[in-house]
Parts: sequence; structure tokens; C-alpha cells
Amino acid sequence: MTNTREIESSVHTDLRDTMTYGSYLDLDTLLSAQHPVSDPVHHDELLFIIQHQTSELWLKLMLHELRSAASLLAEDEMRMSLKRIARVKHIQRSMVEQWSVLATLTPTEYAQFRGFLGKASGFQSWQYRAVEFALGNKHAGMLKVHEQDPRAHALLTELLETPSVYDEFLRCLARRGYPIPEDVITRDVTKAHVSHPGLVQVFVEIYAHAEEHWDVYEACEELVDLEDNFQLWRFRHLKTVQRTIGMKTGTGGSSGVGFLQKALELTFFPELFAVRTEIGAVEVAGPGQTR
Repeated sequence: MTNTREIESSVHTDLRDTMTYGSYLDLDTLLSAQHPVSDPVHHDELLFIIQHQTSELWLKLMLHELRSAASLLAEDEMRMSLKRIARVKHIQRSMVEQWSVLATLTPTEYAQFRGFLGKASGFQSWQYRAVEFALGNKHAGMLKVHEQDPRAHALLTELLETPSVYDEFLRCLARRGYPIPEDVITRDVTKAHVSHPGLVQVFVEIYAHAEEHWDVYEACEELVDLEDNFQLWRFRHLKTVQRTIGMKTGTGGSSGVGFLQKALELTFFPELFAVRTEIGAVEVAGPGQTR
């Protein structure tokens, strides 16, 4: 018995003058993009860098999928759009799990190189901001953080002025005959969406008769999954930061944990959560009567 696997004769071993795995993925560039700044270089800084670089790669793919999902909804291709959203949900799960790796960085270890980071902070991630904009959490004031980066500033400006995934979903429903309030359709898309009572009633009808609106009902639940995953990522971020630096201020100048806590109050699709309060609720109209 041998513990060696033979190389099959059909395997290509002469890779001169041909595209390889490494050249296709540009691994020379990717694997040489980690530049610790601590002096002397701290062992755990590589973990910190790779954690954030990996997150940025996932964010790039998330943005790619979300922009496609919004475009497909604008073309009334809801089923294909949901395929994109389903992929985003899997990306989110990977990103949530990544926090467990960074959580192995103890407060003492991080403190030994944190001071070398200067003002650098995840708050400055333009791709994260772009994903939030694509989902509808618009905030024009955030553009100021990216003025020094023309490319990032231009993309964020474009996304600020472009209907979000939720905007396109609601417009798609309106074109299909659902009674979406006109002021929702014509709203200023550079602002964050605010819960609309009239829209809640549209979803009450959809959820009450799900079998008659199955594809839309399914789309609603996919969006709820998307927000749930995003909130879970925010929560794991908060807890990892709290575990690592406690209640210190962030390197970017924020209040740290307190600032991240406020993000948990933000919602992309408020009516899809408000409808849950309405489903099955019985309103008492008077003695002996219910409505």
C-alpha cells in the first residue's frame, strides 16, 4: 500500500506560454497586496489585513449582483432578479462567518498594532457604502468621506441618484397592477426610503392571499432574508468590535460600539417587517364587535 497519488498522464504539466490558474486569478498581484504597517511587524496584522481584503472582495461581488438585480426588476424580470438576490444571501453568510476568524484577535494582540492604523477605518469602505446605497440606505452626507477618491465618489453619487433594489421592486409591482401609492413611485430616490402606511396595506393583501401572489410573496420573503442577513452581519461586527476594543472610539473617529449599535435600527424594507404586525391581528371595534 502506498500513500502517494500518482499524477495522471493527462494532467498538463508543461504550462509555458499558456494561461494558468495563477495568471487567470492574477495571484501575483493578489498575494502581494498585504502590506503591514506595524514596526516591528506584528504577527497578527496579516490576519487583520486579509480579513478586510476578503470582505472587500465579497462586497465587490455583492454590489455586482445587487446592481444586476435592480436592473432586472426594472425590466420586469423578477425571477432572474431573485436568482441574483439568492446569491447575495450566500455571500452574506460567508461574510458573517468571517467575523469568527477576526474574533480570534485578542484585545492585547490588536492593541500592539492598532496605533499604526492612524485614521484608517472600515467606516471608509466605499464598497460597503455602495452596497447600502444599492439596498436603499441613502445618505448624501456620506459622500464627503470619499471626496479624496474621485472614482469611489462618482460611483456613490451614481448609486445615490439611482433607484435602489427596493425602489425597482415597488415599481415592478406597480407596473403589474398592484396599488403602490403614487408618492412612493415618484419619491426622491436620493433619500432613504421611509415606511409608508399605504404600502403596508398592499403587502397585507399579498401575504393574506399568498397563493394568488406567489412570486411576489416569495420575492418579499427573499428581501426579508436579505435584510436579516445584513442585520446579522452588523450585529457580528458590533460584537467583534466590542470584544476586541471594548468601548474605545473607532480609528475613523466614530464612537465605536455606540455608532455600530445605531446601525441596527436602520432598515431597508420597513413595510416588509411592519406587515408582520398586521398579519393575524384582530382589531376590537366595540362591544360585541370585532373587525
